[in-house]
Amino acid sequence: MDRTALFTTRSAERALVYDPPPTDPLHVGAVRVLEANWTGTSTVPSRGLYPHQWSWDSAFIAIGLRHLSPLRAQTELETLLAAQWDDGRIPHIVFNPSVPLDAYFPSPDFWRSSTAGRAAGAPRTVQTSGIVQPPVHALAVWLVHRADPGLSHARGFLARMYPRLAAWHRYLLHRRDLGGAGLASVVHPWEQGMDNSPCWDAPLARVTPAPARSFRRADLDHGAAEDRPTDLDYGRYVRLAADYRDAEYQDGGGEFAVEDPAFNALLIASEHALAAIAHELGATGTARHARAERLTRVLRERLWDQAAGVFRCRDVRGGGLVPERSVSGLVPLLLPGLPRETVAALVDTAYGPHFGLGSGTRLPPSYDLLGEAFDPHRYWRGPAWFNTAWLLERGLRTHGELARADALREAFLDVAGTSGYAEYVDPFTGEACGATGFGWTAALTLDLLHTRPDDGVSRTAGQHTFETTSGQGNEGGDGE
Repeated sequence: MDRTALFTTRSAERALVYDPPPTDPLHVGAVRVLEANWTGTSTVPSRGLYPHQWSWDSAFIAIGLRHLSPLRAQTELETLLAAQWDDGRIPHIVFNPSVPLDAYFPSPDFWRSSTAGRAAGAPRTVQTSGIVQPPVHALAVWLVHRADPGLSHARGFLARMYPRLAAWHRYLLHRRDLGGAGLASVVHPWEQGMDNSPCWDAPLARVTPAPARSFRRADLDHGAAEDRPTDLDYGRYVRLAADYRDAEYQDGGGEFAVEDPAFNALLIASEHALAAIAHELGATGTARHARAERLTRVLRERLWDQAAGVFRCRDVRGGGLVPERSVSGLVPLLLPGLPRETVAALVDTAYGPHFGLGSGTRLPPSYDLLGEAFDPHRYWRGPAWFNTAWLLERGLRTHGELARADALREAFLDVAGTSGYAEYVDPFTGEACGATGFGWTAALTLDLLHTRPDDGVSRTAGQHTFETTSGQGNEGGDGE
């Protein structure tokens, strides 16, 4: 029996794991993508364009893998966190040494993590990048644990992951509080994950681009230039990364610092998850829940634009909110502690003319349909992405918008299958863009297939995404 068949054949041992029939074409196709992208210890986003391990990709992939093999899902996260730096950061890329240097840029010889990152505690035995990506990891660890608590306890999975995750959050909440109000700042557009968003245009305008002759764009070997970032923007990305490297990855001195709503919403969501992990390990978890609630208030105070009905990015260096609407500003809908009026405004914005859900668009576009920079095919400047659609589906369920969540779930599954599990799609037509056979698209397809549409509870998770412990405690008892 081949390895794909192992994950598509029902067995008595795994009977409770599977909700959809194991022969469902959408299920089988998603499994095949994950098998094709598996390296033995982790999963690449795509074999051609992204041949290494990416941080938030692996978190989303583990969320899907837990329905097939909780052990493999645990391994995915363990591999990633094994490359964590001593200062707590989880690098956005863990490089596979067997992949040729020219297969991806910036490559290990650009980042020079083991030398330039020595003061920050970069690992000596594995090469990584020096920047980070959104902190989905504690949420992923918690959901993976819930898929098979017995296996997790037997392997000491939570006990080993908790201190690493606590260090990761400590890094973000202290070293990256560049605005001084408590939110984490990203110091490079790649860190936020929505690499080419128009939200970065104004902050990036201050950055002098690296000369075009100083780097070669490997991404253009796998995608059309009109769908990718421009050479000017890419030169600015390279300049920021090189300056950060040359400063030995010390935070606070760069030209680019932005408080992003999605990045911070995912940090808050993971604080809630870390509280659940602490509680599972015998601590109270109340300090972390309190911190998540406080950060939710700060998020609203710093980034909420009531008139626009959306959260905005804050340019820490330039001052003020960035006047662009992006899907990042809808992602805080994921948070359980938002005021009711904020939730209502976010839903109105998502289903109004700026994002068109329920009318013009099949999946949420990455950028404002009415914005001057909107492009339905150019990377993060308009196309729909499956991970942000999954986050919004979770958010709608969190706040009781079940009919809308069900409709978004059905659209997600339909477009994922017809697009060949594409990296991203045209938000109007669902036409595939970028790479096909994309890891997190397949993984999150599996997660939605294994979710009961009536209440949003996965059979393997057993409980809602967010859990709270009863009672309110003080800031002691579970540490950082």
